[in-house]
Amino acid sequence: MGSADHQGSSDAGTRTTAHATGVAERTPATSRMAGKGLDIGTANILAAVRDAKGGIVVRCERNAFLDILGDVHSRSMLTRLNVPYVVHENSLIVLGGAAFELANVFGRPTRRPMKDGLISSQEKEALPMMQMIIKKVLGEPNSPNEPCFFSVPAESVDRENNIVYHQGLFHGMLSKLGYNPSPMNEGHAVTFAELAAEDFTGIGISFGGGMVNVCVAYKTIPALTFSVARGGDWIDQNAATVLGLPSSKCTFIKESGMDMRAPKGREQEAIVIYYRNLISYTINNIRNRLLAGRDLPNFTDPVEIVCAGGTSMIQGFIEVFREEVQKVKFPIAVKNVRMAKEPLNSVSQGCLVAAVSSMES
Repeated sequence: MGSADHQGSSDAGTRTTAHATGVAERTPATSRMAGKGLDIGTANILAAVRDAKGGIVVRCERNAFLDILGDVHSRSMLTRLNVPYVVHENSLIVLGGAAFELANVFGRPTRRPMKDGLISSQEKEALPMMQMIIKKVLGEPNSPNEPCFFSVPAESVDRENNIVYHQGLFHGMLSKLGYNPSPMNEGHAVTFAELAAEDFTGIGISFGGGMVNVCVAYKTIPALTFSVARGGDWIDQNAATVLGLPSSKCTFIKESGMDMRAPKGREQEAIVIYYRNLISYTINNIRNRLLAGRDLPNFTDPVEIVCAGGTSMIQGFIEVFREEVQKVKFPIAVKNVRMAKEPLNSVSQGCLVAAVSSMES
């Protein structure tokens, strides 16, 4: 993979959140309890671990990188700006959030290791770049063969996708890092994180950058799983096309605090149009799959629908989602539609719950 010459702070470009205990960001790995959860997303990679008191710490990094000519001037510039980088095959590589910020400054697009929810076939450096990001957020195993559940997408209803290859790549990568890896459907992970009070019964939906993953679960068992090949990137790309803007500009607008219920100007209105289309498209696919499904369990009580994922974090999302649900006659009764407690962290936390459960069973 080439030599790694680290410059600047190793934590730059990461976001860490502490839950339940208010644990400090730099909890030593040796004091953490075993079991980890890893969300391998198109836009972000997140790792969830437990601290010594049982609290959950989530580390997040954007799944992106930027390559810069490896000359003395570039090294000096990055050092002066306190931007962390690694050296890979004679180029300077800026990873994660730092890459996203630097790309906006210089008007360059970041390179994305994943596309449409899967490892990109068009990006030859995808695997080594993702390995570096995953090692950064996941850290070393606390013990040999520590259980690590990692997210994988479901097969899409509207596109051929090679889930087997994608899953095998990351299973092999995590094994080489010293973990005992197990794949977990992304939507299923949402139900593990969010539906404990409902005996892990309901519908979990992860709105990601590359696709939307859905799981209908009954008492922890995934009764129905699928994905649709649209997500946050689909919104950005289509809005950018009709507006004549770079896709990154639409991403910036979307993440800058706009409200779906009150769009301001033509740019926000275009984004909302595609958001509504994505939500409606997802809901109708859930309805159709439930109607067509065989051997589904008998849901005697109304179920909860929980929405998670970075694409769901825009203001007004859940209100618009509820509006669209009311337009459709569901085959099963719906008790409530709500957001995940921590939408961005939900999948990684669900994977962590599964990892811990695997050790206790």
